[in-house]
Amino acid sequence: MITPGATDKRPVKVLLSPLMPLLILVGFITIAIGLKSGLERQESFRVRAALDYEAQRLAANLEREFDTHVKALQRMAQRMAENPGLTEPLWRYDARSYLVDFGNYQALEWVDEALFIRWVEPLDGNADALGFNVGFTPARRAALLDAAANGTVDISGVIELQQGGSGMVLYAPVASGRQNRGFIAGVFRMDTLASTLLTPRVRQHFDIDIVENGRLAYQLSQAHPLHPDFTHTETVELPAVDWALTLKPNTAWVETQYSNWPGYTYITMILMGALASALIWLAQTVLQRNRALSNARARLSQETRQREGVQQTLARLESTDALTGLANRRFFMADVAHALTIAARLEHQLALVMIDLDRFQTLNDTLGHQLGDELLVKVAQRLDTLSDERVLIAYSGGDEFMVCQQHVTSLDDVIWLLGQLQRCFRDPFLLHGERYSITATLGAAVYPHSGLDADLLLRNADIALYRAKNNGRNTYQFYTEGMQERELQRLALQKEFADALVREEFVLFFQPQLDLRTGTISSVEALVRWQHPKRGLLVPDEFISLAVESGQITALGRWVIKAACQQLAHWRTGPYRDLIIAVNLSGRELDDHELVDYIQHTLTHHRIDANRLEVELTEEHFIRNIERNKNQLTRLRDIGVKLAIDDFGVGYSSLGYLRDFPVDLIKIDRSFITNVTQQHDDAIITRAVINLGHNLGLKVVAEGIETIEQLQFLQQHHCDCAQGYFISRPIPAHALDTALQQSYADLLHLEPV
Repeated sequence: MITPGATDKRPVKVLLSPLMPLLILVGFITIAIGLKSGLERQESFRVRAALDYEAQRLAANLEREFDTHVKALQRMAQRMAENPGLTEPLWRYDARSYLVDFGNYQALEWVDEALFIRWVEPLDGNADALGFNVGFTPARRAALLDAAANGTVDISGVIELQQGGSGMVLYAPVASGRQNRGFIAGVFRMDTLASTLLTPRVRQHFDIDIVENGRLAYQLSQAHPLHPDFTHTETVELPAVDWALTLKPNTAWVETQYSNWPGYTYITMILMGALASALIWLAQTVLQRNRALSNARARLSQETRQREGVQQTLARLESTDALTGLANRRFFMADVAHALTIAARLEHQLALVMIDLDRFQTLNDTLGHQLGDELLVKVAQRLDTLSDERVLIAYSGGDEFMVCQQHVTSLDDVIWLLGQLQRCFRDPFLLHGERYSITATLGAAVYPHSGLDADLLLRNADIALYRAKNNGRNTYQFYTEGMQERELQRLALQKEFADALVREEFVLFFQPQLDLRTGTISSVEALVRWQHPKRGLLVPDEFISLAVESGQITALGRWVIKAACQQLAHWRTGPYRDLIIAVNLSGRELDDHELVDYIQHTLTHHRIDANRLEVELTEEHFIRNIERNKNQLTRLRDIGVKLAIDDFGVGYSSLGYLRDFPVDLIKIDRSFITNVTQQHDDAIITRAVINLGHNLGLKVVAEGIETIEQLQFLQQHHCDCAQGYFISRPIPAHALDTALQQSYADLLHLEPV
């Protein structure tokens, strides 16, 4: 309890001193000078950092481009080494393809073992180079002979080209040691290389010096005056040549990097000092009259705060969840009921949203309940930032949250709120020093269309949430009429699924894959169907999600493997004894550590060669849990089963797994094939995937073929196989005879077999 007169008088005396306003002003001026000086130094440091970044980015781009060209030349040299009888026309055809793909080359050359240029493409503008000895100096000859002996790439550095002008040449040896057959050389003109690698912005703002072995080799200059205080040199890591880039910015670029903040800060601090001095002077006047009143107000305020604190604590304990600090379920439902009363009177709409954290239970079981509770708290904190007088956020329990949005004028208001809720999960959550990316699925019900009371709205929002989870999670769904009936049908179908496995109501359909080299069917893909006794034939979209949710997907996958092996055994003595069957595996099945043993046992039991079974996984499943999947797939490959990547090219940019995984075949996703004859970009991507697969020694299959033009495009670009409705829809085994006996040689312009 504060008693009158207990306030320390010394601070009051200092505050009431006539010198205080002057001291405040002097202090602000001192701070303003210090801040201005510090900001100016920081601005200079920021300019140097920006220049350093520009130089590093330019050097990295140059290194990346050279690495790409080196690898391209090495591939071309390897092809020539593997094909000693390569003729000049074929070499030129290959070279023209490289020139189209890599537009930086002036020319590609074949240099023979004696270091003379024998072939050059294009001849136009480069004919003078034919017969030229590229070892024109002892140093160049020694470097090239060393590269030929060791099989390493050599770079000439900046030289005067035989064709005219300055440039440089990359030499990739055709084999090494005694097997060396010369070099594949890529010729660059410096002006072409600079215009390709340097953006107009860089050329506009910087002078660039290329320093080779400590001397100036090439210079890109501009007419604008350079700033004398800034320059930066960055080393470029290139094989067999010592390069460095020196960037010199012009005055205009440096001026754009500086801001007006130092001056603004100085003026602002001076004005703040003047204002603070004036306020202190006014405060001195007021304080002298109100010291007695302040003590009384302090006592009254303390008593009021204590009483309000007790009341707030009691109200919080009654209405909030102890873990998350959000409203609890009981308070939330009461508030929704009250809001519904107001909405009915004012004829407004009201939305109730259910939020479910995706795969929270897996995280909770794997990492522990303590970390799970910490995640719930952090999710609650993000969601609570959206609460206001119109939006109430509550914790329902488990991994679910509830949201009530009042005074809804249109459906757009609810959609906007759903978008804000999803944004709360955009950034990872930091838990115990680790980052975890969590997504959420949302279901929404809107009063009065989806229910007239709180309980019905909550139930319908929960039904919409479940439907959204079935559609792939990390999305939202509004409750609509008939959704409850469909939910009951789905639950009934889920109950029948386990019995369907026992009664073997599933059947395999097969979709043929056409070999584009022979015009015959070389393999088929097995696709499961459910022959439901009441609903007829069901496609996978109608029951696969049920299998995943119920944990029966592994049992279904094993049935498919067994049925495929039985079909292969049936064909063992017939005309289709060499036919291959491809089966699809899900990520859940790949996690089964007994999968490989089951496949091997099934193949042995039916006396089937393992190379007649092909296992397909989507690109996503290949790279998820890379180390475990690599072990499983290596075991499959070791027993002889073929491995294929399905839906290749969709969603993942890293191709490193093609090198690390034991893959036999890639299937180009149908999204690239649909418009391959109309969309230039799709055609380029499809050709690139085919070339990539062949360069890695993989077989390439295209899915989704629906027109003869698509089929002929794929044949023209040497795709191995094609699959789609144009060739055949999925059909039962007994209907395969007709499809397998049909010849496509005429369509493909092949000689009949």
